[in-house]
Amino acid sequence: MTVPISDHGSLGVGIVGLSASGGWAASAHVPALARLAGYELRGLVSSNTATAKAAGDKFGVNLAFDNVRELADRDEIDLLVITVKVPEHRELVMTALDCGKAVLCEWPLGNGLEETEQLAEAAQTRGLPGFVGLQARSAPTIRYMHDLIADGYVGEVLSTSLIGSGGTWGATVDARNAYTLDRANGATMLTIPFGHTIDALTMVLGEFDDITVTTATRRRQVFDGGSNREIPMTAEDQIAVSGVLDGGAIASVHFRGGMSTGTNLLWEINGTAGDLVLTGNSGHLQLADIELRGSRAGSSMAVMSPPRRYELAPRDAFADVPRAYNVANAYAQIRDDLASGTTYAPTFAHAVRRHHLLERVGASDSSRSGSR
Repeated sequence: MTVPISDHGSLGVGIVGLSASGGWAASAHVPALARLAGYELRGLVSSNTATAKAAGDKFGVNLAFDNVRELADRDEIDLLVITVKVPEHRELVMTALDCGKAVLCEWPLGNGLEETEQLAEAAQTRGLPGFVGLQARSAPTIRYMHDLIADGYVGEVLSTSLIGSGGTWGATVDARNAYTLDRANGATMLTIPFGHTIDALTMVLGEFDDITVTTATRRRQVFDGGSNREIPMTAEDQIAVSGVLDGGAIASVHFRGGMSTGTNLLWEINGTAGDLVLTGNSGHLQLADIELRGSRAGSSMAVMSPPRRYELAPRDAFADVPRAYNVANAYAQIRDDLASGTTYAPTFAHAVRRHHLLERVGASDSSRSGSR
């Protein structure tokens, strides 16, 4: 699906949730757009007039508002990007769609499957492009892994095992992320790091055909790292999934809250002709610093860097902001999809499929609770 580009020659972007005080939009989206051809940051929405002006001054943006409709109504804006907390996604995305704008919404798209389905239907009904920020699948290394598997590097895939650390959902939490402890807010270890990483796994190896799940909340109380006060946690901090992928391979995935002094990301793929091993410093595969190694026919493991053709954005340009690199690759896919009608970037329809899997995991009858 293509969209007309405004008269300025580049896609005009407006970011909802861009703040002068920092945050994900400022640290990832802004540098991604600034260092990628074909985009121009033209507008923003912040929580009030003062913060909107401060952000506009800092990022050199003239269209700075405290109301999303004011920005979405502007002809200079081609793509509206939603980067606020998950409970606010539905209303903001609907407003953007009602104003006839293409939308990129951070993951998860909606607070649960029902909201996600509503948003996907709204975009389809209006004939508007809707993209979701599952940028792990846009990363050069993950796309390279997909092609290695498709080209038979490991032969027939027999099994895969993945272990990851959630970062948050451990013994302490900072004030900015405290809302993620409440399962009702839809921004949990299940939906965020597990969701991003399981999306990459299924892109490389295929969807789950059969699944068995055990989840638990082992820490019912955690500490605010600033005030040291106790905060209740209802989100799962242990997620163990095993099953059969649609190609017949056996899969085992375990996510745990907090960080480990040992392994924080390890993903192995074992086949009849070889093996692939991906390691990283965080279970958040979408932003982790990762390394891929491979071996065939019993040879020693060797580092396998993706060829340059997998770099949709110039890697060297992001050496000082590495967390923005996968976001930039996702924006490159979105730019090409909007310009030529290709379907590389994950859409709202894809978000529905992924939420269906998360619903199966979260609704498991084998859930357990604990206390600590």
